[in-house]
Amino acid sequence: MADPEKSSAEQVDEFPLPPASFDFLVASLRTQAQIQLGLLHLGDEKERPRPALRAARHTIDLLAVLQEKTRGNLTPEEQRELENTITELRFRYVQVTEETRKAAAGNA
Repeated sequence: MADPEKSSAEQVDEFPLPPASFDFLVASLRTQAQIQLGLLHLGDEKERPRPALRAARHTIDLLAVLQEKTRGNLTPEEQRELENTITELRFRYVQVTEETRKAAAGNA
């Protein structure tokens, strides 16, 4: 239960965080890209924002930089997770880009 004597900012600071790890970093960037692509949305469906394709591409590119800079320094599991994440996000990026173009052409 929240302590009424503490401010909401203090209570938020006490929220347990997962340990800082490579897996959590990859998962965080993956989630960010999924949100930017419009694959994850927490609000009402009619308030769903349009995909932020440039931002999503940038996040995917950041994951590729991470892959390049950590090559040879990851466990096989970490390498596989990073490769799978990048592959999936690139595929989804192409899908969302095509869907966005078709929608724009249909509205023109």
